[in-house]
Amino acid sequence: MLSKAQNKHIRSLAQQKFRDQHRQFVAEGHKIATEWLSGPAPITMVVATNQWLKENASLLTGRPNVAVIEAAESDMAAISQLKSAPSVLVVVSYPEQGLFSFDSGWCIALDGIQDPGNLGTIIRIADWFGVKSVLCSMDCVDAYNHKVVQGAMGSHLRVDVRKVDLAATLSNAGVPLYVASLSGTSVYDTRGVLPGVLVIGSEGRGVSPEVLGLGGQLITIPRIGEAESLNAAVSTGILCSWLVPR
Repeated sequence: MLSKAQNKHIRSLAQQKFRDQHRQFVAEGHKIATEWLSGPAPITMVVATNQWLKENASLLTGRPNVAVIEAAESDMAAISQLKSAPSVLVVVSYPEQGLFSFDSGWCIALDGIQDPGNLGTIIRIADWFGVKSVLCSMDCVDAYNHKVVQGAMGSHLRVDVRKVDLAATLSNAGVPLYVASLSGTSVYDTRGVLPGVLVIGSEGRGVSPEVLGLGGQLITIPRIGEAESLNAAVSTGILCSWLVPR
């Protein structure tokens, strides 16, 4: 059964300082837990109800180093960050990350994205289009924030997400930069696009002056109606659908 120490540890991972300290985060719910357990993810702990453990025993075979803990529904409610208590959650270690390279095709760079739902969706969009890397500026929301993890729906498994000094990193990219901007050239007028970095700015202020100063190609999604702006994740999806497959 779930101990008090384990209960406390899992609940502490709701805060970034403890996630960074232990280099662990939590993913909740059957669908997401199944995604993580079906691959080689560095899972350290599975906490689930008795019924879930019985019905999904095959997912736990061959994982001798994973602590499997049965918990009552009341305990699941106490440690969960969801509105409705899940039947399972997993504690996952941060992935090991080597040196980053721009040689693996398209990359998405995020400048100051603050909304965790947006970041989670963007990671999922990257996964959908086969974009292997998402670079986040230092002032972006934490990639292992609970809402980010839930929104990404397991796409962290296939997308390398890391925080960097964005302007410094992009200045040495050696590949084209395509910067989302309200004043850019219509993305639908682009032809012969080479793989590079798609830069998306924050929900409020857009791309920072430091990144704009790097001289990338400004691109925009033409506005037909009267909306002031587009959601950052929606913009990312539209731009990827035109740029990446070409």
